Amino acid sequence: MKPSGIGGQAVIEGIMMKNKNRYSIAVRKPNNEIEVVVKKHNNLSKRIKILRLPIIRGVFNFIDSLVIGMSTLTYSASFYEDPQEQAPTPADKVARSLFKDKLDSIVMALTIIVAIVLALGLFMALPFYLSRLLSRFIVSDTLLNLFEGLIRLLIFLGYVTAISLMNDIKRVYMYHGAEHKCINCIENGLELNVKNVRASSRQHRRCGTSFLLFVMLISIILFMFIKTDDPVRQMLYRLLLVPVVAGISYEVLKLAGRSDNFLMKIISAPGLLLQKLTTKEPDDDMIEVAIAAVEAVFDWREFRSVYDDDDEDAFEFIDDDDDVPEYVETFGASVNDPMKEFLGEEEDSTIQEEYAENIPVENTPVENTEEMYEQQNLFGTENDGYVNPQGYADTNGYMNPENYTEQYVQTSLFDEEYQGGNQ
Repeated sequence: MKPSGIGGQAVIEGIMMKNKNRYSIAVRKPNNEIEVVVKKHNNLSKRIKILRLPIIRGVFNFIDSLVIGMSTLTYSASFYEDPQEQAPTPADKVARSLFKDKLDSIVMALTIIVAIVLALGLFMALPFYLSRLLSRFIVSDTLLNLFEGLIRLLIFLGYVTAISLMNDIKRVYMYHGAEHKCINCIENGLELNVKNVRASSRQHRRCGTSFLLFVMLISIILFMFIKTDDPVRQMLYRLLLVPVVAGISYEVLKLAGRSDNFLMKIISAPGLLLQKLTTKEPDDDMIEVAIAAVEAVFDWREFRSVYDDDDEDAFEFIDDDDDVPEYVETFGASVNDPMKEFLGEEEDSTIQEEYAENIPVENTPVENTEEMYEQQNLFGTENDGYVNPQGYADTNGYMNPENYTEQYVQTSLFDEEYQGGNQ
């Protein structure tokens, strides 16, 4: 298995996939069509070097992925909202008049803050005070901290188990399984189609579930070294150590995703076991959505072409964003893109119409084409005689009118990996 670096998450009836500074959201709409939108993500770590330092990068990337995750969840849920509930209330109108275009960003920030506070209360404060009930029987602070960690772990496992029983969450977990299967299919050097994805594993070492489990286990170790009788300072020290715990957990997850040695297999085993709860076997419709999300941002054919190449020069690291066009690409999405409302981006209908509209190949001149070959489309049937300037046909037999060779960079949701292709 060779790491591709692509990563993502499940959303409401869909999948988000991220590759370097682009991410796609593919959603199965109520009318059974798949809508895919591709967005550019400006990562601050590209411009601020300190955010790329070990430990610090883990904290930043966790927050960054949380922001993307919340926005993509909101976007996917918008396809299934009741139209009557979408009508603006008087409070909505007042808030919109006060904050104008910044309202959506403010609401998103408040949502993330509330989620973090609730998580700290459930997984930090509650285990701490429950463990202190044992202080009349246990004198050792180290032992009390150990029991606190075990209580935290039990609460976490109980929470994951409880929500897995909810019908809506079951479908999210099925899409989660489809996401993992697609990535495993790619990283095993297989052609990306429904049959191969179906046969792939639904567990993956770089999963966010494993990251959260690492957080729980590493916090047990670090918190055992807190020695003070003042409960206020004990809680304060724990809060201050949370970023350190997240940073270390990220580094462990990153190492586990890259290394295949015996020690890393042992360290990864508990997270892979827990993923049996947080992933479920998807149906073929869900796999099709996952494939659509992958193909919008990741050239798996390019990845396969160098999969067995042992030459280190086949890949190189890059730090620039020149390979990503400034416009917003949409595939099957309406010109009035609702994602702009959630992410606070300016509307440019002229540019969106140009790139959202598929243009038949026979009506478009093709220049400097390097190769023409048969290609399997999104769902595995052959599609002959169509080619775009990048040297492969797209899934609908259409081509992008712009003649350029795009660089493809494989990165995970938390990390940057390799680049292949013509530079």
